Formats: sequence, C-alpha cells, structure tokens
Amino acid sequence: MHRIDVVDKTNKVVSQVDMPDGVFAVKSNRGLVHEAVIGHLANSRQGTASTKTRGFVSGGGRKPFKQKGTGQARAGSTRSPLWRGGAILFGPTPRSYETFMPKKMRRAALLSALSAKYADGEVLVVDSVSVSEPKTKRVVEFLKGLQLSGKLTFIIPEKNEVFERAARNLQGVAVRRLGQFGAYDIANGGKLVIDSGALAKMEEVYLK
Repeated sequence: MHRIDVVDKTNKVVSQVDMPDGVFAVKSNRGLVHEAVIGHLANSRQGTASTKTRGFVSGGGRKPFKQKGTGQARAGSTRSPLWRGGAILFGPTPRSYETFMPKKMRRAALLSALSAKYADGEVLVVDSVSVSEPKTKRVVEFLKGLQLSGKLTFIIPEKNEVFERAARNLQGVAVRRLGQFGAYDIANGGKLVIDSGALAKMEEVYLK
C-alpha cells in the first residue's frame, strides 16, 4: 500500500494517507479505457443530422425536357441527386449512436484510468476542497495557494454547491462528485485534485 501526502490550501503537507490499492494500483488496461472513452463520446452525440432523399425534396414532378433530341443526358426530374438543388444521396439521417458497456467493464476502465493517473504522478490529495463563497475569484485564489494551473479535475465526496458554482466558469476546471464520474472524465481531466474525504470513501464506493 502506497502513502501520499495530504496538503492544505497553502500546499503545506499536513499529514499522509494510504492510497487504496484496489483503486489506484490496478493493472493498466489501455484498451478497456479506450473503449469506455469512445463509448462516452458516442453516447454524447445527438444524432440529429438529417438530409433529404429524392422522395422528400419538394418539386421536380415534371420532366425538365424531352427525352430525345436535345443532346443532353436524359433526365426525369430536377430533384435527382445529380442536379443542383436536388436530393442528397446516402446522406445522414436521424439515428442513435448509443452504445452499451456492462457495469463491470465501466468500473474496471475507471479504476484503470485512476491507477494510470496515480502512476504518472497526476494525483494531489487536499485536506478540504472548499471556498468561503461561490465566487470564481475564490477558486482562483485556492488554485494559486496550491500552485496549480492548467487542466484540473476536482473530486469531492458529496454535493458542494458553493465550490461547484464558484468553479464552473473556469476553463479547463471540472468538479465531479464521488460516484458521478467515469473513465472519460479521468482520462480527459488533467491532474486530479482529490478531497481527502472523497479518498476515504473510494473503496466503499468502487469496490463494494
């Protein structure tokens, strides 16, 4: 079992805590993480792209010119896909891109992504992820105290409306509650900043 420093809002080490091996020492499975990420992106697609086939384009009911004698290729409608203003051939139509991934696979992908982050040194544990008021500048001050910048994902143990409202306008900063994030959020979330309270509950939430 590995131990990691726990810091306060000024980036000063205040204690150490054991990292749960079942969550942060899992053998990496890049293929499974990739599958989870692709599935998340597919499920996020609206699938509303739509084009009209010749059966749905208005007009074109009359033959544009006689069959023979004009020197042109024969044509029966101005709404053929060959004509300007005509139909679209094999274009997209509304559809669902939703994919299904079993719960055990989703959880295994998440644990693999968390373990990879920890192995890369991209995990910071803070004794308390909180600010005094729901203002963006308070989170900016919080990040300066921790000497953090760039893409960040905060993991909190439960709903914290003050911090979540304060952080939502910061580009590249995401706040996720325990049990409400997946492999995509971890893999695409930059450095992880974990509230010590959330860390203490991770085994209970993800290994039960």
